[in-house]
Amino acid sequence: MDPVDALTEIAFLLERDRAIRYKSKAFRTAGDIVARLDPAILNDPVRLRKTQGIGDTTFTVIQQALAGEVPEYLAKLRETSAVAATSELRAKLRGDLHAHTEWSDGTTPIEPMVEAARSLGHEYLAITDHSPRLRVARGLSAERLEEQLDAVAGLAADGIRVLTGIEVDINEDGTLDQTDELLGRLDVVVASVHSKLKSESRAMTRRMVAAVSHPRTDVLGHVTGRLVEGARGTRPGARFDAREVFRACAAHGVAVEINSRPERQDPPDELIQVALDEGCLFSIDSDAHAPGQLGLLDYGAERAERNGVPPERIVTTYRVEQLLQWTGRSR
Repeated sequence: MDPVDALTEIAFLLERDRAIRYKSKAFRTAGDIVARLDPAILNDPVRLRKTQGIGDTTFTVIQQALAGEVPEYLAKLRETSAVAATSELRAKLRGDLHAHTEWSDGTTPIEPMVEAARSLGHEYLAITDHSPRLRVARGLSAERLEEQLDAVAGLAADGIRVLTGIEVDINEDGTLDQTDELLGRLDVVVASVHSKLKSESRAMTRRMVAAVSHPRTDVLGHVTGRLVEGARGTRPGARFDAREVFRACAAHGVAVEINSRPERQDPPDELIQVALDEGCLFSIDSDAHAPGQLGLLDYGAERAERNGVPPERIVTTYRVEQLLQWTGRSR
């Protein structure tokens, strides 16, 4: 087995299982090192073991792969890694409109995210790093977003369309945390609340309605902001008038995100039903912060199918041309 393939698959499975970041990063780092390594060093166990960035576990994986074996670490992961939820709807999804890179709080550059999306059969992937206000997540200033747009334009991404985008913070007054000029240059704008989640219901409703009424908003991200499991603990979702918010989404053609992360399961099932009743579109997204997490779409698709969301109302079933017609709609 190719050692780079083995190290990359291990990292992918750890990421999909939402393991501690440093574990998956160690395997990705080792894979990058091996890909550039002189074959003379790679095939010399003594010199390989002394190579910076190659630890005991990654060294063993490399040696077993070079010996033509499936490394034990990988074989065990394949057996124990969480089995993704299954649904007929998953095969109809063509892309993902919510993914992060190391430009903000993701773990890798853009390229590994794109490669993982391609390997999953995606036709498109939107890069939606955070906006300036979210400093804890290294949100992109206008200048850094401009740099990222240049980086995306320079990608050689055969077989997949890389869409420019942002997960823009919804400010407390309902405005969006980036200039209208820059938002207008992006393919996809996901607007999300990340602060003051305990605000009074009326104030939160006004905030969200204002955001989805903005002519640049395409997707309302992780609607309630709740956490139901995972390393970050749990927290209740924001309180708001769901019918009023979703009515505004429907009126402006904004998709309600079905966030695929198991720790979010957002919106709750009962709110998916409200959004259905109000005639909303939906976007099933991974909210991936690492390449392996793009595979979390399986969970979102299963939830959508279980809740009876018709595929024709899910924008991530659109071909890229139809998707860009939708995001470029007059509002």
